[in-house]
Amino acid sequence: MDTPVTPRDAAPGPRRRDRHGRGMRGPVAPPQVPLSASRAEVFADLVQDSVERLERHWPQLADIDFLVLGVPRLDGTPDAWDDEAVPLGGTIPAREGRRARVVVYRRPVEIRTKGRDERAALVHEVVVEQVAELLGLTPETVDPRYGED
Repeated sequence: MDTPVTPRDAAPGPRRRDRHGRGMRGPVAPPQVPLSASRAEVFADLVQDSVERLERHWPQLADIDFLVLGVPRLDGTPDAWDDEAVPLGGTIPAREGRRARVVVYRRPVEIRTKGRDERAALVHEVVVEQVAELLGLTPETVDPRYGED
């Protein structure tokens, strides 16, 4: 006597192959190749390089958080920026239990630069200016090479 075969559950499981039987597609480039890094990751690396360059001379920068945001927020009324340029960076002073922060805005910096070297130079200038503002110093004091091209 034949026993009835019960159908398998229709719940989807992990897919082992695509519909043409060639297998799952993998990443375009291995993770160690620069092609696999996103623009945001490359930009964050530029900011980190700039901070590390300054920390050699200013150890108090270890007490400051450095952030990368895509674009600045428009707080308040829509007319707030009518006559002003879009900021490339900003500072947030230390408050109770919160460390001081330096913010670099990625998209405004990327729009103003054409290549990696030019972008790295502008990122460093923005970081120097914001650190100088936070420490109450001039940018030339923070980095003697500030403004030199």
